[in-house]
Amino acid sequence: MADSFTLEVVTPTHLIARETASEAQIPVLGGYIGVLPGHTALLAEMGIGELTYRAGNQTQACTAIGGFVEVLADRVIVLADAAERAEDIDVPRAQSARDRAQKRLANPNDPNVDWERVQRALARAEIRLQVAGKSRGAPAAASAAHATSRS
Repeated sequence: MADSFTLEVVTPTHLIARETASEAQIPVLGGYIGVLPGHTALLAEMGIGELTYRAGNQTQACTAIGGFVEVLADRVIVLADAAERAEDIDVPRAQSARDRAQKRLANPNDPNVDWERVQRALARAEIRLQVAGKSRGAPAAASAAHATSRS
């Protein structure tokens, strides 16, 4: 059995990652799946979450939002509706998006709010901040946590 597989993370507009990986954690509806080389074939619908994978000695992270994942014994293809590498996340923009969503959710009597859309926007912003915070170390994570506590 091989000790690695090819991982591809793509969106409709660009390639996020093409790596040789030894393991991956992928967000799917209802939770996460762990993938190791030789995994049983499967096709799953993606959720919103942090996709992590081990390439060599490094653990890499990116956001993964919606789409599908196909797992084969020697290859994993993530077709995400949206995805970003941790280092590409615009933290101030994600904080603003989170703050806007929290303000909309704070007014439960507003008939003009699309609740499902706002909840998804909040989940996307929070996962972006989580992934960015981990990649940038404690100061960014503390900043994101502080901003959350103010809201």
